[in-house]
Amino acid sequence: MDIKEQKPKQVFSGTAWQADQIKDMLMDNEIEAFLGDEIWGTDAPMNHAPNMRGGVNVYVAEEFVEDARIVVERYYEETATDDYQ
Repeated sequence: MDIKEQKPKQVFSGTAWQADQIKDMLMDNEIEAFLGDEIWGTDAPMNHAPNMRGGVNVYVAEEFVEDARIVVERYYEETATDDYQ
């Protein structure tokens, strides 16, 4: 069954770049994911807080939500430790 035929659940909202990274991380962990609100999110990519209107959303099948949240938490941990100085 295709993920879009199941009950998709949002696990992330952010910029188009962030959402694409999250989607790739999920797919690397064998969790099928797809993006939503791509057009709206790319029109105003930096003018929003997470989970607010204007972001690109990442969705997974309901059965993979818990595993997907672990991947999203790992993304936040990795980006918090990046040193851009």
